[in-house]
Formats: sequence, C-alpha cells, structure tokens
Amino acid sequence: MTVPPEREGAPMASLKFAGRMLVLLALAAGMITVWLNRAALDPATMTDAIAHQPLAPLIFLGAHILASLLFVPRTVLGLVAGLVFGLFWGLVWAVLGSVLGAVAGFLVARYVNGGLIDLEHLPRIGPILLRAEAGGWRAVTMIRLVPVFPHSLTNYALGLTQLSLGGYTVGSLLGQLPMTVAYVSFGAAGGQMAAGTGGWIAPIAVGAVALAASILLPHWHAKRQTPPA
Repeated sequence: MTVPPEREGAPMASLKFAGRMLVLLALAAGMITVWLNRAALDPATMTDAIAHQPLAPLIFLGAHILASLLFVPRTVLGLVAGLVFGLFWGLVWAVLGSVLGAVAGFLVARYVNGGLIDLEHLPRIGPILLRAEAGGWRAVTMIRLVPVFPHSLTNYALGLTQLSLGGYTVGSLLGQLPMTVAYVSFGAAGGQMAAGTGGWIAPIAVGAVALAASILLPHWHAKRQTPPA
C-alpha cells in the first residue's frame, strides 16, 4: 500500500520544523552559556586551556566554529591562535577556523530559514542583503572588510540570501583575511614578549600592515565605485 504524497508532506514538514526549533534552542542555550561564562573567554585563559593539548589545532578549530555560532568576538580567537601556534601556524589555523566558522553560521541560517524570510520585507537590512546577493563574492568581501555587523550576525544574515556557498566562502576568506592576519600577528608578538624572547618586531610589522590594509581597502573600493563628477 502506497502513501499518497499529500499525506507524506505533513509529517516531513513537522520533522523539518522540529529540527529547526531544536537548532534554535541549542544556539540559544549556547549563547546563554557563553554569556554566563564570559569571564573565561579572555585570550590568556583560552590559551592556557588549548596550548598543551595534544590535539591543539583540532581543539582550536572546534572552538573557532562554536565561537562563530555563539557570538564570541573573532578577535579573541585570532589572538589565541598567535599566542598558541606562533605567526605562521597561527595564521594557518586562524584563517581556516574563521572560514569554517563563517560557513557554519551561513549553513545554519539557511537551514533554519528554509525560505521563510522574504528579504524584500526586511527593513534596513533587507536591501543590503539583496545587494550582497546580487554582487556575489565581491560584495561579501567588501562586507567582511567593513565589519558593520558582528562576525556571527553577518554569517547568519548572509545565510538568509541566495548566495552560492562557493561565492560566500571565497568572499568570506578574502574579506576576513586582513583582520585575521592582524589579530594573529599581534597575538604572536605578545607571546614573544611574554616569553622574553626576541623576534616580536616582525609580527608587529606584519600586523600593522594588515591592519592598515583592512582600513584602506574599503576606502579604495568606495572611491572606485563613486562615479566621476
């Protein structure tokens, strides 16, 4: 005996709705937990918790993904990467973690939304997201370079659009790169200073250049977009 398609639809819709609600409840519980334990989220405490673990890179990546979902500032994770892994490997793991975290938030929002929200009816943020949707990876890059919204909120907001996952990922990687380099470099320099060893000047210089790039690139792009008088 076959079940008519119309009878299959209701149970599946109920399961999808229940799944979305469970995801939202899990995120809410995580955010509350982070808020209640926010004193433990400073770079020094997190560094002590990760540094001597045998699977430190994997622990860091997992922490970065959770941080991106739970509104923990990306600055903290960048500094921790520099303190724990140094400049080179800190950059590797921080860049990978920031991209994985951005993708995680994007996919969660896309799953929970499921086409329920019409961007055209969202005041203020709707037009911005529609422009990002039309602009593809280039628009995502510019949004990331100008952090008007918190990192986690940007991930969720862009997940409401019809951006392709590939374009979103590329734009997030490029747009987040300058500030990620700056955070990790300053963390690595701080680690060198705390250890009383030399070699902190190079990370400071790299971080300063990256910080300058993150400030100047949006201005350069805005100037290019301004039509001549």
